[in-house]
Order: sequence, then C-alpha cells, then structure tokens
Amino acid sequence: MACRKPAARALLTAGACLAILAVLVGAAPALGDAAAGKFVYSRCIACHSPDRNRTGPRHCGVYGRVSGTASRYDYSDAMREAAIVWDVDSLDRFLASPMTTVPGTTMGFAGVPDTRERQDLVAYLAQLNASAEECRESQ
Repeated sequence: MACRKPAARALLTAGACLAILAVLVGAAPALGDAAAGKFVYSRCIACHSPDRNRTGPRHCGVYGRVSGTASRYDYSDAMREAAIVWDVDSLDRFLASPMTTVPGTTMGFAGVPDTRERQDLVAYLAQLNASAEECRESQ
C-alpha cells in the first residue's frame, strides 16, 4: 500500500534513515577510553612521541590529519600517496594491520590485534590536539 499523505511518507523516510544510521553506527569502531589508550601508547614510544618526530612521526594533531603530511618528517612514498584522513575508522584499520592497510609503509609493526586496545589507543590519539598537555610544550 502506497503512502499518499506527505506526513506519512516523511515518517517512513525518517524511519528508514534512522534504521540505516543505526546499522552504520553499529558497524563503526567504538571510541575507547583515552586513559587506557595512553597506557597502550606506551608501547609506541620506542618510535613515536606525541610532540616530536622520532623514528616515526609525532602524533599531536594526527586525528583529522592526512597521512604523510606532518611537517618535518620524511614519510615513505606509500604513506604520502595513501592520502588517508586519520579518523576512528582509518586509525582502527591501520593500527590493526599497518602493512596491509598501507603496503610499502616503513612502519614495520605487525599491529594491535586486540580490538579494545585499538579503540582505547584511537581515543588517546584523537585527544592529542593543540589543547592536550602532551602537545602544548611543542607549540
């Protein structure tokens, strides 16, 4: 039976949109606990630092940045050409398997297999912005 009344059609359309949104949100990785993520990040400090480039690039401002664009860091061609915008999904995917996500990356790390640890790490990286304590010293 077709809906001939505009209000009924609008309700059905809104309901369909909400159902699709629920599916999409359910499929997205959850943002974890930044405090727990800081602990996970302690495994990264052999190569990375929030506020300065080391063997790997600095992470202050990584969330929302395009891969291969941190200033004064010599990225691999693969990372520059990937042009990934770092967000919850892309960070989760990359941290799960860096060399699969960006073939040719010089990040020789197998990844973080534990989903909860990745979610926590992404939450920590997401809060490393200009107002984060770890980032204020470098500005």
